[in-house]
This record gives sequence, C-alpha cells and structure tokens, in this order.
Amino acid sequence: MASRSELCLCAALFLLACPSRADADKLQITSNPSGATVELDGLTVGTTPFEKDFPGGYFHKTRTSLGSRLEHPMVARISLSGYATKELTLTEGPMNWISLNGRNRGEYWLLKSAHFHVELRAISETFTGGITARVSDASAGLQSELSLEELVRLTKPAVVYLKGLDKAGSGFFVTGTGVIVTNAHLARGEESLLALLSTGQQLEAKVVYVDPDLDIALAKVELPSGRDAFPHLALTGATGVHQGENVLAIGNPGDAMLFSVTKGIVSAVGTFPNAGPGTWIQTDTPINPGNSGGPLLNSRGEVIGINTQKLIKKNVTGIGFALSSSDLLEVLHRFYPNVASPSQGTVPATIQPAASESTASAGPSNTSSTAPPEGVGTVAISSEPDSAEIFVDDKFYGNTPATLKLPAGSHAILLKFPGHADWHRTLEVLKSSKLSLKAVLDPQS
Repeated sequence: MASRSELCLCAALFLLACPSRADADKLQITSNPSGATVELDGLTVGTTPFEKDFPGGYFHKTRTSLGSRLEHPMVARISLSGYATKELTLTEGPMNWISLNGRNRGEYWLLKSAHFHVELRAISETFTGGITARVSDASAGLQSELSLEELVRLTKPAVVYLKGLDKAGSGFFVTGTGVIVTNAHLARGEESLLALLSTGQQLEAKVVYVDPDLDIALAKVELPSGRDAFPHLALTGATGVHQGENVLAIGNPGDAMLFSVTKGIVSAVGTFPNAGPGTWIQTDTPINPGNSGGPLLNSRGEVIGINTQKLIKKNVTGIGFALSSSDLLEVLHRFYPNVASPSQGTVPATIQPAASESTASAGPSNTSSTAPPEGVGTVAISSEPDSAEIFVDDKFYGNTPATLKLPAGSHAILLKFPGHADWHRTLEVLKSSKLSLKAVLDPQS
C-alpha cells in the first residue's frame, strides 16, 4: 500500500502535468467610448469593456513542459460606428521555447499586457480636408504632361518617410490636413509612426485606419502651428491607366538615400490573385524594400497606385506591383462620401498568375491572398474546455468560442488544447448555411 508521502508526490505531479483553468489569467480590452466591437485575429469576440480568460502561459512563460503556450501572434481590431478603427498587436515574440534539458521545443508569443486601452477618434475630427481625384479617363487628354524634373519638384514635397518600431517605408499626403496613405503591412500593429518630410521636419503620424482586406492604411499628422496645409497629391482611377505609359516612383528604399526617384512604364493593369485582392498595376519601375506605401505617379503628377511589392523569382527582374488608386478611392469613400467610388468591374485587363511565381512586398513584410470564394457559410464553434485553438485547413483561426465565415465547400476542422487530445472533424459548408459545432476535447491519459 502506498505511503502518504508517495500519494502526495503523485498528486503534485498530476497537478503539474494537467493545466488547470484556475491557472488562467484575464485579458481586458477597454475603449473610450465603450461599446466598440472587438475582433481577435479577425474573429468578432465581443464589445468593450471586453474580458476573456486565457491560460497563464499566454502572459508569462509556463513553468512545466506540458503548460500551455501561445503559438501565434495575436492582433485586436477595435471598431465603433462613427469612429476610426484601431488595430493593436497584443503580443511580443517570437521567442524560443527551451526545455530544462536544453531541447528547443519551438517558438511562442506572450501577451504584452493583461489590459489594453484604446482612445477612439471620431471620423469627423480625423478625416478632414478634401480629396482630389479623377475617376474617369475623360479629362486625361486635357491635362499637359510634365517634364521629369518638374514632376519631381511638384510631387516630392507630398511624400513622407515613415518609421515604426522595427520597420520603415513610405507614404504620401492625400489631404492638406495631414491624412497620409501607406501600406497596411507597414502600419499594422503600430499606434503611431514617425513621419519625416522631405524638408527634414519630423512629425508623429497616428495610425487611424488599417483595412482588413486590402494592403492599405491611413495615418494622420496634425498641422504644426503657423502652417496652413500640407502639400498633397491628386489620385486617378485604374480606368485612366494605360499599358506603356511612363510612370515614376518616389520613396525610401532601404539602405539608400531617402526620397529616391525611379522611372519606368506600366506593364499591365488588372487583377492578380497572387499579389492579393484588388486591382494591380504591374510596372518595371525599380521598387525595393522601403518603397512600400509610396506613390506610383503618371506623367501628369497623379497617383495611379501605391507601390506595394515586387516579384521574387530566379532570373527575373524588373517586375513590381502597385495597388491601384481605384482601391484607395474605395477606402477613402468610406470617410469622404463626396469622393467618387470607382467600379472595380471596369479594369482593362486581367493579369494571369503563373504557378511558379511568388511575390514579396516592397516593404518589410509579405502580402498574399487568393480570389474571393463564391458563397460563404457561418460556423459557430465552441468547446470544452473553453479557449481551444481553432485550425481550419491547417490555418489558425483564433480561439473558441468563435463564429467563422467559411467559403462553401469541404473543410478540415482541428481544435487543440494543452493536455487534451486533438479534436478533428471534416465539415461540408453550404452557401448561406448556418452550422454549430460543440467539441469536447478528452484529457490525455
């Protein structure tokens, strides 16, 4: 018969090996004003003030080899009608998980804090001024083309160098009141960016909008005292862009001089799923990391696109991509209703992707996507225990409980929770269907 000390030792080992919900910590997200919708990793989870229990290992390094750990970064999106949406990167990492015997057990992330607070800014106070845009091609022939020197002289003052905590790129003013356009992959997770003007002046640019689908973000700087307005650029839609026309890029490529200028032509215009959603302008204008977010200009000084990424392929050079101003105008129309919203169905051509091609952003991170699916269904997933990690077709979708919108078709559902057996299902989603899944994850013996 086991002694009392042996039973106590066994009980202690059992408690160490089996994570307890009592070991959970609470994540809090608040906003001013309250009542804002909270999305975690793209999934709506509640409204502010928001609270959710997460395993203690998400806040600090777990103390046992079987303890839970966060195996992915976590981003929160806070939105409220009438206010500019904010995005927050909640985690820091990745860090290496090293066991006591020196074995590397992979990477993990930690939540930066247990409480995050967001001050939301009213759209009416943020998006002031006016946008200059030409959507149709009707008036293009009435405008004279500029020499390269004149083009640079007129447009360069509206371009800015943007620097975050660990990344840098470009942007440009679209209003005289300080609204700046850049790429989402440069602004995502940043509260503010350092904006350096071509005059040498430094200003704080607060990130006021990051689009959830397109690689577009908006930032805002305040007008310094004594200054009436910022120089800003006019936009033109994709229907005004033609193959073979001369274009110019201004930006801040890494390890080179700031506010550099390169020139080329428009190679093609159209959709390109390998690059992501939206209408893309392919160009041979040299763009490099740091050019992300900068303007691609036509010979009349109008922005036709946002320099975003370049093609990376062996023995291939001179293929870059700018997200068209048509997409930018669609975004700006949400905040400036008087701005014409161009039709996405009138692009002049479609660029067909090649199976062996890959793209890399002209800035610090990659963007990729596929064409939108035809029809979606809604799947509500809950689990015992709560906060299980959800994987759909091997892609992480957040933690339970969650409501997912999935494209119609067959999907492999996987739920994982530390100390419990994985839960697998194959689910057939029909267009406009509404399904519910309740997963019970059995403890591992």
